[in-house]
Amino acid sequence: MPRPIEALIHPDAVAHNLAVARAATPDAKLWAVVKANAYGHGIERIYPGLQAADGIALLDLAEAERVRALGWRKPVLLLEGVFEARDLELCSRLNLWHAVHHDQQIDWLGANKTHQPHRVFLKLNSGMNRLGFAPSAFRSAWARLNALPQVDEISLMTHFADADGPNGTAAQMALFDEVTRDLPGERSVSNSAAILRHRGLRSDWVRAGILSYGSAPDYPEHDIAHWGLRPTMTLRAQLIATQQLKAGDAIGYGGRFRAEGPLRIGVVACGYADGYPRIAATGTPVLVDGVRCGIVGRVSMDMITVDLTPVPAARIGSEVTLWGRGPQGSVLSIDEAARSAGTVGYELMCALAQRVPVHVADGHGA
Repeated sequence: MPRPIEALIHPDAVAHNLAVARAATPDAKLWAVVKANAYGHGIERIYPGLQAADGIALLDLAEAERVRALGWRKPVLLLEGVFEARDLELCSRLNLWHAVHHDQQIDWLGANKTHQPHRVFLKLNSGMNRLGFAPSAFRSAWARLNALPQVDEISLMTHFADADGPNGTAAQMALFDEVTRDLPGERSVSNSAAILRHRGLRSDWVRAGILSYGSAPDYPEHDIAHWGLRPTMTLRAQLIATQQLKAGDAIGYGGRFRAEGPLRIGVVACGYADGYPRIAATGTPVLVDGVRCGIVGRVSMDMITVDLTPVPAARIGSEVTLWGRGPQGSVLSIDEAARSAGTVGYELMCALAQRVPVHVADGHGA
């Protein structure tokens, strides 16, 4: 039989999470963000769950071609715009909208020969200091775009640096409002954290990223249960061995964990070669047959060891949920697993290893 580990993808949960975003911002149109191959889930796998979105936002042309090939006819937005002049030809052919965040992109548009004017999203650097025009240069960039026959509608966008934290959105939003005052065009400002936490913002288009995949953007202040989100990826394996330890016995490489007394442990068919974080500490939670247990010892390439004290009936073949949906309705959020490893849910989703078989679950999560 194959090694007993698999990832399950839940398109029904994607649809549910997008509905949560819709309910939080009922007056806005909704981008479903599928960059990084749908945050590691696979665009094709989650595609059924995207149907209620008003548009799909992503990064590269290959992903745009994939969603068009799947039959998506609604808007597609390139969040980082084009990377060279010839990309504009494919934008025209596939009817892609694209961000403009530096002068060279405007130069390329000005030199482009097209029969179909481009819909662009002009980006303001309001404090994130990654992409976008400085406030002092934004309106002149808008004027340049507005003068081009190659450009149709100009929308305005920015990205919040701390919508999930104490700084919030007020300062960046005030700057955005000041710089864009009296400029026509739709606005797109709200990311996942702003959608959930700052519901009074004016945003004609909101961008549902990490929330779409069942991760709370402001964890640990709030968890997915608080926001009504559902896990969209389950990583599960099985116990392939058990060991009975006595006081003083060490576990795994380096022997960093030693049993203080009699201890029964389980060996799980999952390791860092599967994308599970090597630095996950003792105590990192997993579910064994739906019961919460903790990792002991180091994560190795192919195996994890867990304390079976909470589930004495566990045996070889028992199901182990590393994150996602477990048996009997149990849930271990990817945020909790990630935090114990000193990282975030985004990374665990995107780091799932190629050797892990991936299947699309049915509507019941099985």
